Amino acid sequence: MLVLLPPSEGKASSGRGAPLKPESLALPGLTAAREAVLDELAELCAGDEEKAREVLGLSEGLRGEIAKNTQLRTAGARPAGEIYTGVLYDALDLASLDAAAKRRAARSLLVFSGLWGAVRVTDRIPSYRCSMGVRLPGLGALGAHWRAPMAAVLPEAARDGLVLDLRSAAYAAAWKPKGEVAGRTATVRVLHAPTRKVVSHFNKATKGRIVRSLLTAGIAPKGPAELVEALRGLGYGVEVREPARAGTPWTLDVLVDEVH
Repeated sequence: MLVLLPPSEGKASSGRGAPLKPESLALPGLTAAREAVLDELAELCAGDEEKAREVLGLSEGLRGEIAKNTQLRTAGARPAGEIYTGVLYDALDLASLDAAAKRRAARSLLVFSGLWGAVRVTDRIPSYRCSMGVRLPGLGALGAHWRAPMAAVLPEAARDGLVLDLRSAAYAAAWKPKGEVAGRTATVRVLHAPTRKVVSHFNKATKGRIVRSLLTAGIAPKGPAELVEALRGLGYGVEVREPARAGTPWTLDVLVDEVH
């Protein structure tokens, strides 16, 4: 099973560990594309601060985030699972998993990123600020920058198992499963059951709980149909839309009664 996660806007501090080693990150086929973003992002943020703030879409109150991006190669690095914070990652709570569940997380979780493309939760990275929606002056839109490298690397990472896609739209644009891989991909929405509306906070929290439930139970469904049964067995209400044609993902709606 391969689980595709969005990153978080908020991130923990880099800490005092050894600095980034780009060549040590998972999915080495993305290294050249990562280096290109690293170089341009660092150059942008070391220059005109106002231009950098505009390009990164930062409010005045987040101006201090620009400095992070000038130190990407020298700041301490920590496992990505410790760097990413926020609602989904609070609910997932990787640190409190038992040893077996942590091993499953290391094998199956892949976090998408405007800067890194995608990383494992065990990959050591510094804190940074760069969303997938950013358009860098040289490289252009990051979603488009990542499409070709991702298309070359991700099918192999998916192997022959289930792909559980929990990404938001901006990150989903960087790689869309196709063909046989798409046929064993399940995208998940979390809906407020009475209204059938998506609400951001509990959408993220429930996705984090779903992943935690699968990891702690040691469940690795082989395909979308098995995933539906597994989630129902774990107590989730799930509505299913099977693909209308071959080579397209399944859509799963997880229904939640309470907004929390």
